Amino acid sequence: MPNEIRAGAGHVQAAVLDETDRRILALLEADARATNKAVADAVGIAPSTCHTRIRSLQERGVIQGFRTEVDPAAMGRSLQALIAIRLHSHARSGLTAFRDYLAGLPNVEGIYFVTGDRDFMVHVAVRDSSALRDLVASTLSVRPEVAGTSTTLIFDYLKP
Repeated sequence: MPNEIRAGAGHVQAAVLDETDRRILALLEADARATNKAVADAVGIAPSTCHTRIRSLQERGVIQGFRTEVDPAAMGRSLQALIAIRLHSHARSGLTAFRDYLAGLPNVEGIYFVTGDRDFMVHVAVRDSSALRDLVASTLSVRPEVAGTSTTLIFDYLKP
């Protein structure tokens, strides 16, 4: 469904997962770099069976990818913010195109399509307040689709 906005886990039908699948997923969530052998040993199955199960979980969309998370501050982007964006009502037919535009912007950490009086929440990490001001005032607010923005600084966050 590349041409439509969809919910995070909502686009995957509730998967049929047995206890072994759930244990594999828990191990990979805790350490995506765990080797196939280590996961197989921890779950108590053969490495070939573990590999087949992980591949099946990927093909069914349960496992959406393996990522390296980098601390934005280590890359010189220590100021983080959430930017709420409200689109003009006539622009709502272009939600996917606008989301794709946001995804192409540098410094974007996450994009959320939300309910309420805003359409998107965008998590950004920038070098300083000047860069944040430029992003909001000179990049986002000037878009014809954008009716308004609201920016909230992030002091700290925990990713469980």
